[in-house]
Amino acid sequence: VDTWWQTETGMQMITTMVGEPMRPGFVGKAVPGVEVDVTDRTGKPVPPGTGGFLVIKKPWPAMLRTVYKNDERYRQYWETINGVYAAGDLAVKGKDGYIMVIGRADDIIIVSGHNIGTAEVESALVSHNAVAEAAVIGKPDAIKGNAIKAFVILRVGNKPSEKLTQDLIYHVRMTLGPIAVPHEIEYVDKLPKTRSGKIMRRVLKAKELGMDPGDVSTLED
Repeated sequence: VDTWWQTETGMQMITTMVGEPMRPGFVGKAVPGVEVDVTDRTGKPVPPGTGGFLVIKKPWPAMLRTVYKNDERYRQYWETINGVYAAGDLAVKGKDGYIMVIGRADDIIIVSGHNIGTAEVESALVSHNAVAEAAVIGKPDAIKGNAIKAFVILRVGNKPSEKLTQDLIYHVRMTLGPIAVPHEIEYVDKLPKTRSGKIMRRVLKAKELGMDPGDVSTLED
C-alpha cells in the first residue's frame, strides 16, 4: 500500500484506505480530515488526467507549525502557491479522485521538449507483473536532449531477456505514450536507497555518467 506524506505533515496524507480498490501507480485518496487537490502555479485546479502541483487546501490535525530553526523554509510551503500548502511534488488526479504522484517538480526529465516525471515512468514499469522495483534517470542525448534509462529489479521467477525488455518498453508506451519510453533498461539486484527507503536517483545518474555522487552518508548500504 502506497502513501504520500512528509515529516512536516506529521501524518500520512494520501493512501488507499482499507476496503477501497487499489490502482497500480496511484497512491489513493486523501485520508479523512485532509483536503488535497492538483493545481497549476496560480492555485487553480487542473482537469482530471492533467499534471499539476499537489497541494493541501486547508490545515490538518497533525501539521507542524514551523521547521526547527528554519521558519522561512516552512513558510515557503504555504507561500509558493497562494493560500495552499505545496510541498513541491507533481501529481495527476483521476476522475475518481485517486492521486498519482509523478515526482518532485525539480525531478523532471526533459525529452524532446516534453516534461517527463521520473516517478511517472517508474510507476508504469512497476505496474508490469514482472517488475518489483524501478528507478529512472535522464542521460544526455544529442538529439532528444535527454534519453530515459531505467534500472529494474525483477520479481522472483523472472529473468532478464531481450523479449522482456521489449515487453516493458511496449508496456510503458501503452501506459504513458511513446515520448516516455525508456531508451535503455538495465536489470539490477538492488537500488541505492536512504535508510527511510527513498531511491537516490542522483547516485544512479552519477555512477552512470562517471561523476561524483556527492554526499552518500544517508545511503542504506
